[in-house]
This record gives sequence, structure tokens and C-alpha cells, in this order.
Amino acid sequence: MSRSTARIARRVACSATAALMLLPGALANGGAESGAITRSMLAAPERGTLLSGPTLSRIETGVFSTSKRIEPAMLAEVLEKAGSALAEFAGTPRCTITTYSLRYSTIGGSGEATDASAALILPSGKDPACQGPRPVLLYAHGTSTAKDHNMARLRGEAKLVAALFTAQGYIVVAPNYAGYDGSSLPYHPYLNAEQQSADMIDAMRAARSAMAQMKVQAGPQLFLAGYSQGGHVTLATQRAMQQGSEFKVTAAAGLSGPYAMARFSDMVFSGQPNAGITIYLPLIATSAQRAGAAIYGKPEELYELQYASGIETLFPTKMTRKELVKQGKLPKTAIFALDSQPQARGASVYFSNPHLVRTSYRDAYLQDLAQHPCDDGDCTPANNLRKWMLKNDLRNYTPQSPLLLCGGSKDPSVPFYNATAAAEYFAQHGAPPTVVDLEEQGAQDAFSAARRSFVLISAEAMKKAEEEAQKSGRSANELLMESYHSRLAGAPCLLAARSYFNSLLQQDVPAAP
Repeated sequence: MSRSTARIARRVACSATAALMLLPGALANGGAESGAITRSMLAAPERGTLLSGPTLSRIETGVFSTSKRIEPAMLAEVLEKAGSALAEFAGTPRCTITTYSLRYSTIGGSGEATDASAALILPSGKDPACQGPRPVLLYAHGTSTAKDHNMARLRGEAKLVAALFTAQGYIVVAPNYAGYDGSSLPYHPYLNAEQQSADMIDAMRAARSAMAQMKVQAGPQLFLAGYSQGGHVTLATQRAMQQGSEFKVTAAAGLSGPYAMARFSDMVFSGQPNAGITIYLPLIATSAQRAGAAIYGKPEELYELQYASGIETLFPTKMTRKELVKQGKLPKTAIFALDSQPQARGASVYFSNPHLVRTSYRDAYLQDLAQHPCDDGDCTPANNLRKWMLKNDLRNYTPQSPLLLCGGSKDPSVPFYNATAAAEYFAQHGAPPTVVDLEEQGAQDAFSAARRSFVLISAEAMKKAEEEAQKSGRSANELLMESYHSRLAGAPCLLAARSYFNSLLQQDVPAAP
């Protein structure tokens, strides 16, 4: 860190500390005033300061090769290797892709000053779509446990976003979130709607400064999109931007995200856990504790003893998920004890020994659920975990700009009821979103291509699953469902989002008032 950057960071820390001293305790105790603190801090000039960059990033174009940029022909080859279905529906790349890294000031889950990084992915080239003021996509990525997660490398999800958007003329700003890629925050405020939306806004502020330095012209259109965790972050950011006047959202797209957090949590503890829950729950719990939600007094109250030690500092990590399970840091799927009740039909894989959550904690949760049942988020729970989940449930605002919700109704990781429940709430409040279920084949509308791509991508994945099944002895359908959320639904929903945004651009829809 340079001396000037260090001075900026110290100034940010002092200003944030002063702001918290003026507004004591509200964020720490998770009370009703926490939103007011976040809104007031959004206006602080130090937040979103560009601390370093923009720095040109080398893009990983293959296993052993990197490049400063991806030309259209190179990208077309990458897409073809990724699968014929994706190459067909992504369209011919039009723009050269160049990626920059930048670092900015933001806040952590309890309002503490910290820093984070983001990728700024720019289009260029002779095609008219690559020149002049370009629309901006502020993109929120999905759940990652990797400490070094960096969207600027253009791997996996990041490469897909760049291929589908930047290659067609969109400027993409993709935050890595606080806690990742060199951030000084020792944890990640996972699904903390207030912090994550603040982080996104700060990244956009820093990107705006970086583009001004580079003389890059951004158009007036600002789109929001994100997949999985990023879907939740997207709606939280839409809500936060509506509360201020700095940014005007043209449209947003939440893709396979957990918006109905209160129902999501109640379903898990009621005996119907979702795939990946042994990863998701520790991320959520640590985030809640760091924000002062006090969902437990000590980790052993929530977790079984063999997992409690060190779990609060487990994520983000340098280990893979397989390594975490192999080293006994987490169980693979078992969240509850073998004899813990109730258990939904077909959920036996989540009930075994050893398991993650203490039965006494689950029983206390279920007792509160019986006493304070939730009806679409309308409840007053006494249990602190339920309070936290309700606080981060996004069925509490009315979108003022167009909203798309996309997902697959067979998704085992983020159940589709998150989209339908959110859509129902928004419709009841006069703002019905556009909902796309990738499984709803035969529908003839603007998203038919996205649905067809889902069918073809699924077919390609099934062939690979069948080959793997012969080697492993496992069911091909079981293997296919394991990849449903991460591999099958992601690209088609991004295609749906692009179609949605492009149609609005053609209509010249203005940003929200």
C-alpha cells in the first residue's frame, strides 16, 4: 500500500468510527436503527473511495496461458469448448474484453471500515456496439468459499458474464465483496443485505472514479444482476439505491437467489434442508454474529463440538469443499442428527451422524416457529436466528424499476419458491416482476431462447453424468442434480437477463425516477 493510499485508508477508518460513535449501538445490536445507520453512511464521501487501481489484469484464457485481453475470435473458441449450446445462444462475440482490478473503501458487517476489490471489465473494438457511451452492468457473483476469489481473472462465472455481456458491449463492474481477494476484513458478511448492498454501491462509486481516470464513457443505463447469493445481493442493491438519489437503476435481474430468507430458514429447520446447507449455514451464522445478531452465545450452542472449534474463522478459506469435508471441518451433507425430527420425505441425506447442528438448537428454533409462525415474512419471531433471517428477507420493499426473477423450479440448492414468493409479494404491492422458470418449456415469449439453452445444456451435462456414473457407480440423475444450480441454470438465466436488458435498451426505458 502506498503512503497516499494508507492515508486515505486511515481517514476512512476514522470517519467511519466517528459515524458509529454518533449513532451508538444500532448496528451492533441488530435493532431497527441499523437501516438508518447504513443509509446515513451511504452518503459519507469516504465510502467508495478508489484506494488503488485501475490495474490491468491478466486474463486466464487456458490452463497454462494468460492474456491481457480476449479478442472476439479467441472468445468464440472458448465458448465452443465450453459447450455447443452455450456458443449457439451466446451469439457471436463483438467486442474485445479487457479487465482491470481496483480496490475501494467500504464497510463490514458491523459498520467497521474496511476495503474490498472489484473487476472492471471493458469492451472495445471497431464494432459500433463496442464504442461510445456503453450501458453498465453492476454484477453480483454467487457463493464462493475461496479466499482469493477474484472476478478479474475471468474464470468460471466471471468469464461467462464477460462473454455474455462485455463481448456484446456492456461495461461490467463486478465486486469481489469484502472478505475476498486481499480484503483486510477477516470474514465475509454473507447475505447481510445492508452491508452487501453498501459494498456494491461503494464498488460502483470506485468504478466511476476509475472510468473517469481512463476516460471511459459510461452510458446512462445502469443494470443490476447477480446469480445465487448474487441474486439476493442484486435485490438488496436495488432496494438501497431506491432509498438514495445517487444511482438510478434502469432494471434488475435476480437469478436463482434466496430472497425469501425467513421461509428459506424455516424450511431448513422444519426438516427440508437444501443442497449445500452445511456450507451456507456457517457462512450465514458467522455473518450474523459479526453483525451483532447474537444467534448464539458461543459456537458450541449451535454446532456439534467436533465442528464448533474454528468454524467462525473457517470462511473464506484456501481449502476446497472436498478438503473441508476430508479434514473433518464440516460434514458433507448432514446438518441434523439421524433421529432428529421432523424429516421431510427424501431428505434423509441431511440427517446422519456426525452432523453439524446440535439437536437442542434445532428444537429451540422449532419451538419458536410453532409459537411465532411466519406467513410470507409477516411475523415477529423471538429466536435470534429467525430474527436475522427475517431482517434479511427481501420481501419488504417495492421495486421502482423493472425486475426479472429467473431460476429453475427443480433447483435443489436455492428452491424456486424464493422467486415465486418474492414475485407474489411485489405483485401485491403493485410492482409485479417478470418471472422465468427454465423448466417451463413450450412457452413462447422473449425468454424462449434461454429455456432452449437450458434444455441443451442439460442434455450435454447428462451425457457427462452418464459417463461419470459408469465410473463411480452413482446414479446419473443424482450427479446431474448436483450440478443443477451451479452449472445448468446459471448460463440460461444470464441469457434471460441479457434478453431482458436488451429489450429495455431497445425501448429506451429510462432509469427509475
